[in-house]
Amino acid sequence: MAKRTQHFYDDVYAVAQQIPYGRVTSYGAIARYLGLARSARMVGYAMTNSHSKEVPAHRVVNRKGLLTGKHHFEGTNLMQQLLENEGITVIANQIQDFGTVFWDPSEALGVRD
Repeated sequence: MAKRTQHFYDDVYAVAQQIPYGRVTSYGAIARYLGLARSARMVGYAMTNSHSKEVPAHRVVNRKGLLTGKHHFEGTNLMQQLLENEGITVIANQIQDFGTVFWDPSEALGVRD
């Protein structure tokens, strides 16, 4: 992996590690916080490669609250199970009350250095 890509991944992981228990954010929200609004897909790639690290990748979903990354987790419904263990309701791969459980890193963490 290129050094620049690894640096971006590390930045993504640092943000994801701050998502509070029982909350979720989106790929795009992380990308916007990092100043790269058009890089939501790259955030997704980072989440796919995060499973060997202490990163709560299950808390990162698409902008509509869909569990689009669930096929990257072991087992059939591991992503959903992890979210439900945190009190988040998921029906048909969609987080319910998404606006209530959504965590925006730009609001929570403020301006990035």
